[in-house]
Amino acid sequence: MRRNIRLALLVLILVTCAAAAQSRDPDRDLEYAERSGQPTYRSTVSEVRVTFFATDENNRPVETITKSDFAIVDNDVVIRNFRSLAHAQEAALDVVVLLDLSESVAPRFRAAMNDLVLVVAREQSTPDDNISVVSFAGIKPALLCSSNCRSSESQERLASLKSGGATPLFDAVTFAAELISQHRSIPGRVEARRAMILLSDGNDTISLHTASDALEAAKEAGTLIYSIDLGSMNHGSMDHGTSSGQAKGLSGSVFLRQLSEATGGRYFSSSSLFSQPGGAAVFNAMLDDLRASYVVTYDLPSHEVGFHSLRLLPTHKLNLTFHSRNGYNYEPSGY
Repeated sequence: MRRNIRLALLVLILVTCAAAAQSRDPDRDLEYAERSGQPTYRSTVSEVRVTFFATDENNRPVETITKSDFAIVDNDVVIRNFRSLAHAQEAALDVVVLLDLSESVAPRFRAAMNDLVLVVAREQSTPDDNISVVSFAGIKPALLCSSNCRSSESQERLASLKSGGATPLFDAVTFAAELISQHRSIPGRVEARRAMILLSDGNDTISLHTASDALEAAKEAGTLIYSIDLGSMNHGSMDHGTSSGQAKGLSGSVFLRQLSEATGGRYFSSSSLFSQPGGAAVFNAMLDDLRASYVVTYDLPSHEVGFHSLRLLPTHKLNLTFHSRNGYNYEPSGY
């Protein structure tokens, strides 16, 4: 009898210890969720974290945001009571510049290229920052430089690029997302804020991946996408030369907007960049956005498995526009 009691107590202790071990550090799961592009919240995690920034009616970042300035719609649940709201900590940058060299942007290629060379030569503000340049035209994207884009050899390679060929846009976005994910997994690498600057007209003609594949890859990499629409001055390009992976009737401009909005970045038309060179304007806007970013946390409103859509809406300052990723995946432990 005593032996059975001791055995039962031992089992109870082991079960209790296992349960405590499972839930002892929920912040570790949150930390993983923040690093991953498409956060997966385990059942031991009871809060959602969203990084965002806001812009005013002049498309300028807003430095000061309070809890009363916005509400969050998580699926169909409106969230107004937040656990916390704080400025996002500034970190190193991991930026991939995606340059469309295809035939469709040839008339605007050289101006964009010259500006890009100047921006890459100037920017690399700290040793932990990383700037890579990927070009795409023809069959597949190509990595032109990574970490060493300021070198004279890289500058010469960039300056000598020529346009022409088909447009593997979706493959290029997927390639860049995988590149950023690889950077994140390097041992000892400083955690960085991830972003893409995409110069393109948004049309795809030859990719093996689909538009959905490209968007999901960007989300999983946790990268913002800042798109410069090189075709926005030529609206007659709609439905011209799109691949089977790009929905009929979906113009390149619409696709670029979708990429930027879904990842929490920004879309720039060619006409909106007349005051300064496009690459410099977008790079400066990206830095300003990161400095004005906030992190908000709130209780997980529903344990519904799968994708949860997210929208941040202004409450009383209706001139504000909030930029964040458009959702996350909830997956309980054991799935």
